[in-house]
Amino acid sequence: MRLIHTSDWHLGHRLHGRRRDEEHAAFLGWLLDQCETQSADALIIAGDIFDTANPPASALSLWYDFLAKASERFADLDIVVVGGNHDSAARIDAPKPVLFDHGIHIVGGVPRGPERAIDFDSMICPLTDKDGRVAAWVAAVPFLRPVDLPRVETGPDGDVLIEGVREVYRQSLDLARARRSAEQAVIATGHCFMRDGQVSEESERKILGGNLHALPVSVFDEDVAYVALGHLHRPQRVGGREGVRYCGSPIPLSMKEATYPHQILVVDFDGADLDSVTPVLIPRTVDVMRIPTRGSGDVDTVLSRLRELEVLAPALEPWRRPFLEVAVATEVIDPSLRAQIDDIMADKAAVLVRLHIGGTGGAAESMGPLPARSLAQMQEEEVFTLAWEARFGSAPPPHQIGLFHELIDAVRAEDPET
Repeated sequence: MRLIHTSDWHLGHRLHGRRRDEEHAAFLGWLLDQCETQSADALIIAGDIFDTANPPASALSLWYDFLAKASERFADLDIVVVGGNHDSAARIDAPKPVLFDHGIHIVGGVPRGPERAIDFDSMICPLTDKDGRVAAWVAAVPFLRPVDLPRVETGPDGDVLIEGVREVYRQSLDLARARRSAEQAVIATGHCFMRDGQVSEESERKILGGNLHALPVSVFDEDVAYVALGHLHRPQRVGGREGVRYCGSPIPLSMKEATYPHQILVVDFDGADLDSVTPVLIPRTVDVMRIPTRGSGDVDTVLSRLRELEVLAPALEPWRRPFLEVAVATEVIDPSLRAQIDDIMADKAAVLVRLHIGGTGGAAESMGPLPARSLAQMQEEEVFTLAWEARFGSAPPPHQIGLFHELIDAVRAEDPET
């Protein structure tokens, strides 16, 4: 059996005020082609389909258009979707009854049965091979909020949140094992922060009480053939295990993600065992540039590099214009410097979205992002951090950020559209 693993699409995302709909549409079309080219039997989408819990209509249109085209194009492609921390679980789950008949298994949030007990049965789904035979069983676990976790005593990690997550995986994987035969693989999904995971500095929210509650790889038993993870935007293995993977985001979601190898993962199984994991790079439709590539440059060097940029071609579609970040190091601030840069950039293809100007001996000070973002364009944690800094004069400590996200999760649990 062969599956494709992807995650963290963040449909509806804006980077410094610019919409990404066309970039996402290009990726989704390419992904459909890959499902055909790779002869995939299954597609797993490991959370953060949307950038916000209340995505714009254009993002919803991209999502449902993708599902419709996948259903029309592939009669036998199993699709498993789990919700992420950016998603509204209720919104993701709403069309579940309709999509289930088209081979699309959705678990937006932790399903509940009578008396609010976790319905583990609803998280277990089969994947079939090219002959229509069941080849694997998936424990489709979505993003777990503190309110989702069962009450447990502290265990090996001495943390009730981590032990609650461990219990969810123990029960769901035990149920998957009970259904499998010897030649069928056990697969899990997760949208979570794993211990020693490499984070992106500008685009990932801290989850499950903050990154202090990073999960150990031991929550996934060794007999689990593959774990399809979402949340971290940098592709990476976890705990040295070949079969526990973040595939990463399909497009850069911040300027600092420009250097990541954005990819999907093609995962092959030999019966119950993992055979291979093959990255397939995603074509980048919009470039993300920085001058200089690292650090800051002196004024003359930076201005010279800007003059060398490509001139805007009339045929270039506006959405294809590259994002540009500039960092200038100077001890004497020239009031006309910004005007000089704007004059140079007037006929260039790239769009200047962030400008840093600072001393040669220290970190640059931001004069951006450009253009200024409205409150509606900021993530909740960013607004909280700005408010905290204004009140106390320093960044909030990690445990306060964790408490803030617990509050957000509790509000959304009562009203998913908040």
